[in-house]
Amino acid sequence: MIWNFLKIAIFVTVIAAVTFGAALLSSSGGQVRLTLSGMEYTLGPVQALLGLLVLFVALWAILTVSGLVVAFVRFLNGDDNALRRYFDRNRERKGYRALSEGIMALAAGEPKSALAQASKAERYLDSPELTTILVAQAAEAAGDRYRASEAYKRLLSHPQSRFIGVRGLMNQKIAEGDTETALKLAEKAFALKPRNAEVQDALLELQSRKGDWKGARNVLNAKARQGLLPKEVHRRRDAVMALQEAKGLIEKDASIETREAAIAANKASPDLIPAAAMAARAYIADGRPKYATRVLTKAWEAQPHPDLAAAFAEIEPAESPQERLKRFGALLKIRPEHPETKMLAAELNIAAEDFPGARRALGDLTDTRPTARALTIMAAIERGEGKDDAVVRGWLTRALTASRGPQWVCDNCHQVAADWSPVCPHCNGFDTLSWREPPEGAVSMPHGAEMLPLIVGKPAPKPEPAPAPVAEAEIVEGPAESAPPPVDVAAVIEERQGDVHARPFAVDYAEPADPDKA
Repeated sequence: MIWNFLKIAIFVTVIAAVTFGAALLSSSGGQVRLTLSGMEYTLGPVQALLGLLVLFVALWAILTVSGLVVAFVRFLNGDDNALRRYFDRNRERKGYRALSEGIMALAAGEPKSALAQASKAERYLDSPELTTILVAQAAEAAGDRYRASEAYKRLLSHPQSRFIGVRGLMNQKIAEGDTETALKLAEKAFALKPRNAEVQDALLELQSRKGDWKGARNVLNAKARQGLLPKEVHRRRDAVMALQEAKGLIEKDASIETREAAIAANKASPDLIPAAAMAARAYIADGRPKYATRVLTKAWEAQPHPDLAAAFAEIEPAESPQERLKRFGALLKIRPEHPETKMLAAELNIAAEDFPGARRALGDLTDTRPTARALTIMAAIERGEGKDDAVVRGWLTRALTASRGPQWVCDNCHQVAADWSPVCPHCNGFDTLSWREPPEGAVSMPHGAEMLPLIVGKPAPKPEPAPAPVAEAEIVEGPAESAPPPVDVAAVIEERQGDVHARPFAVDYAEPADPDKA
């Protein structure tokens, strides 16, 4: 304290002396006269300036030497750290200068320069929690993953920087694809700082990949309690995780827990189609079909889906087609203009062998929304009404190049998934699959096969040839000729969908019979 006061006093004295000398120099006409030992010296302006510089250097040397002398005297008096503190102050100044330059170089996008300054700061400073962080970040920015990993490991030994070390190692393991180690590190980082949003998101993603839905729900609830997640988003994601947790319980044959989890998932998000179907099946297994009907009806009102119709059919599995058509009437009245409702009604009428009713239920869907399913249903109606095979094949051929209709499409990468899952199998996005028609629903076929519907079309009925005269002796009583076997519509469309590279004109149709050959 006293030494600092002396430094300030000397600095003020020097400034006052310089000011006085400048005033004296201006009053004497630019010359300075000095008298030493009876000798008089006259100095010009340049000589006076050089004299002042020499005086400043001499004062600086005197102060430095005096500081060293004071430290040495203290050392002689028993203060063992006096000399060390003197030299440490110089090292700290150099170290903090290198640290600041390294931070600025890292911010400027110069990782190699930042790494060099970080190494210099490590030599001068005894603050590993600061210099090691700069070394780790600069090495990672420079692409030196090994050095960055070693720096992060050194940070684990300091309580102030332990979280930074764990987080840095976690990000490295995620980049390397080591999800098992990354998950353990993420759990450790979450335990150290549970309010860190980046760690929460990383832990949720890793737990979702592994299928640890119980742990993921705990992290999700923590985000909701901290206000980092809107209530609607939390309710939806919690329902998705509860549904996956219920599926995991199915694999373990925990029936009661499965039912409770599925019902809880449906209550959290009634518009979640897989949750509604699973909850309905849980109610059916529990002997409560009315609750199952209520769940499916509410979900159908939000989004008609084939899985909901399949679960609705499981409520009464032993009913006749006519009884099923009647029972489905309550479901069909909810969204009568929806394409899924029309196709479901048509399929139920086909099962009941009411083909005119199926045609009325399908309406103009083959023109307004010509999907593969709608065109296949129309082929079944034509077959049921006894139309020619060429007509049936014409509808099936149109179905080959038609859109596949709504599917599970990822909102992030726009890829189509075969079944619903909480995580997109292509981009690992969580809860990004939605039931909609993909951007490009039509299947491109080679060799101009898109012209098949126009080539085949709907041929006119074949003219029946006049019966040839037959002698009475040639008339032999016997069993009537059996009718040609019906076309298996589902098998044909499945076969043709599986081989899109078939010959473009493979569809044949019956030619008119030749009367001369009859």
